[in-house]
Amino acid sequence: MRDLVLFLVIGLVAGWLAGQIMKGHGFGLIGNLIVGVIGSVLGGYLFSLIGLGGFGWLGSLVTALVGAMILLYLMRFAKRA
Repeated sequence: MRDLVLFLVIGLVAGWLAGQIMKGHGFGLIGNLIVGVIGSVLGGYLFSLIGLGGFGWLGSLVTALVGAMILLYLMRFAKRA
């Protein structure tokens, strides 16, 4: 249970940070938080493909942030098409 809560909190923070970093490309506060949680999964998957892993809460946050930023970029790209 504790791990799930930690995963969600890190995902929420990553979504908020990604929205701040990619100014003008977010989907509002709630949308960015959802993107952060989904981005956490995406970042973990992508990092595992290249043999990287996030250790500790900071590594998990970086992994989630990268995943959320990639997801925001892809969603912006798909929105244009």
